[in-house]
Amino acid sequence: MKYTRRHFIGTTAAGVGLMLSNPLANAEVTAAKKYDPYEIVNLGKTSIRTSRLAMGTGIRGGRQQSNLTRMGFEAGVQLVRQIYQKGVRMFDSADSYGTHAILSEALKIYPRKDYAIFTKFWFAGEKERNVDVFVNRFLKELQMDYIDCVSLHCAMTGTWNTEQSDFMEGLDRLKQKGVIRAHGISCHSLDALQTAAKEPWVDICYPRINPSGERMDDTFDKVWPVVLQLHQSGKGVVAMKVYGEGTFADNSEQKNNSLKFLLQSGAIDVLDIGMDKMSDLNDTEERIKQIDQV
Repeated sequence: MKYTRRHFIGTTAAGVGLMLSNPLANAEVTAAKKYDPYEIVNLGKTSIRTSRLAMGTGIRGGRQQSNLTRMGFEAGVQLVRQIYQKGVRMFDSADSYGTHAILSEALKIYPRKDYAIFTKFWFAGEKERNVDVFVNRFLKELQMDYIDCVSLHCAMTGTWNTEQSDFMEGLDRLKQKGVIRAHGISCHSLDALQTAAKEPWVDICYPRINPSGERMDDTFDKVWPVVLQLHQSGKGVVAMKVYGEGTFADNSEQKNNSLKFLLQSGAIDVLDIGMDKMSDLNDTEERIKQIDQV
């Protein structure tokens, strides 16, 4: 299956026309099963099963801070617990977001097997090349015995798999020991994403994708075929920038189009949505519940 943005817009318009001209089709659509934002799904070929919707904790993240940390420790803990209680079971962090301690405190009251913690470390320019140093610190900050996925953060080159081979080997060793369940990559260039689609080492990949083409690594028409390759190769696909990093957060139509396209494509396992207030979750939840399953 290959989609382009033009194809997406054209098929959407055609579908609307068909519904208007066919009363039976309208009845079928009305009765169609809707998507559940909290449905437990498989992440590619990994053994990780988690909610379709993930809480991103890195809004305006960097230098050990994000909106979640800026609201204060107790407020952050309460928000994470409220989001968990609604049904979210995947929490996406990174060393640069500074949110490990908040997640640790918020989630310690729940069974560890019932949620997934994903985190990342910024490898660019790191003088410390021992991955154990990073992961051991993360385990202490999270107060956990294992981490579901640790990823290389913000790959920019198409040769990251040779440049960072020592980190890759280290993460693979920790995976074999059961310290982490999976390893992956977040990509910030088309070359890096194309390499991820072909690299067997990648269990999980974070592509930046939305049909509006906002805050992506290239145009939608160039990025989307690579996302399909990721999915077809069995990698877990966690979509980032679903709302264009907030660029169309106030545009209801664009938000609906993005969620609908990504869900109905079948190529996205998890939607990673940045959340720093309950209304972020409630709004996305209601939008997803209106989308027909295909």
